Amino acid sequence: MSERALRVAVLGCGTVGTEVVRLLTEQADDLTARTGARLEVVGIAVRDTSVPRADVVDTRLLTTDASGLVRRADLVVELMGGIEPARSLVLEAIEAGAGVVTANKALLAAHGPELYEAAEERGVDLYFEAAVAGAVPVVRGVRESFAGDHVRRVVGIVNGTTNFILDEMTARGVGFGEALADAQALGYAEADPTADIDGHDAAAKIAILASLAFHTRVSIEDVPVEGIRYVTAADVEAATRGHHVIKLLAVAERRTTEDGEGITVRVHPALLPLEHPLAAVHGAYNAVVVDTEAAGRLMFYGQGAGGAPTASAVLGDLVAAGRNRVSGGRGPAESRYADLPLLGADQVTTQFQLRLEVADVPGVLAQIAGTFGEKGLSIMTVTQEQVQATDGAAVLVVVTHRASEAALAATADAVARIPSVKRVLAVTRVEDV
Repeated sequence: MSERALRVAVLGCGTVGTEVVRLLTEQADDLTARTGARLEVVGIAVRDTSVPRADVVDTRLLTTDASGLVRRADLVVELMGGIEPARSLVLEAIEAGAGVVTANKALLAAHGPELYEAAEERGVDLYFEAAVAGAVPVVRGVRESFAGDHVRRVVGIVNGTTNFILDEMTARGVGFGEALADAQALGYAEADPTADIDGHDAAAKIAILASLAFHTRVSIEDVPVEGIRYVTAADVEAATRGHHVIKLLAVAERRTTEDGEGITVRVHPALLPLEHPLAAVHGAYNAVVVDTEAAGRLMFYGQGAGGAPTASAVLGDLVAAGRNRVSGGRGPAESRYADLPLLGADQVTTQFQLRLEVADVPGVLAQIAGTFGEKGLSIMTVTQEQVQATDGAAVLVVVTHRASEAALAATADAVARIPSVKRVLAVTRVEDV
């Protein structure tokens, strides 16, 4: 077994950082054999060295001097989260010639190009498998396994908190507030769950995946986002009656327009038919479906969060970066040769479902159909829900053919002004099988 050692600096010692340190200690011999050198933790940067730590953490390694630590490391593991000081420290590590492993999706989605360019210029590795879906190896799959293929579409459930909440609402019939409280009690949601329930966490992750899949730089600022905050128990119940489930989806796809090829990226709740592979993803699990030209459809599934699963992905990257360090090789660099344009909302098409509370009188359906026709929106199906509505009203469910967001918005606004339409209960996107 090699006597060579690689100095490892760990930035952050929360749940994931502690698990990384534990695995580095408990699996030291195996990791040495796989890497070709011993991975030696030379320091753990924390905000406060007096905070009690798990027994596996050697408190003698704790330091508040993160800058000094990264400058004496061969490999740096960034698990601090947030933008600063993580960004400055990663750049400092790269400048010092260290390979970097990070689980920081917010940092990559906002400043990825800056970090990629710095790593390329300095000739060091930047790995980030754990930044997208925890233990699920979708980054490596998209970046390396499909390097010889043509990715058409990526759609996934990449936030375990929102999936748990929607799953609870579906399985138990509870409202959003109660499901969120359950998620917080079980540790699936933070005290401030805004980033999760408003879709920003998923937006950061799909920005990273879209960049990899389509060889084009995509920032979190490029991703239109709609979270699950306003999904009601009635919406979920209606989806169940229609043999669908509601999931928060992150979608990136390549589309051909009159002006050529472009890509669309978005995050929003959507109705999934029960036969869709993502419909069966329960609890806090993540799953990503990738459609390619040659390989066809593939699905990546597993635990998307948690200390041990995320640490597993971090260690996989650390071994890869360590092997490269030993052999003098390099991991994958940023690929952005395609530089495809990002398409606007008027060029994005999908199916929609509108649930309408209408007066139960003759001619209502004709009025609605006429309005759709005037706006150029094609109706695929219309059904009446067998539910008890108020004041003698009926609930109609209209599913459109594919249409643009702009056309749908104009149509929904016009439909709401029809006198016999009492309320537009919900407008929800529908995902194809």
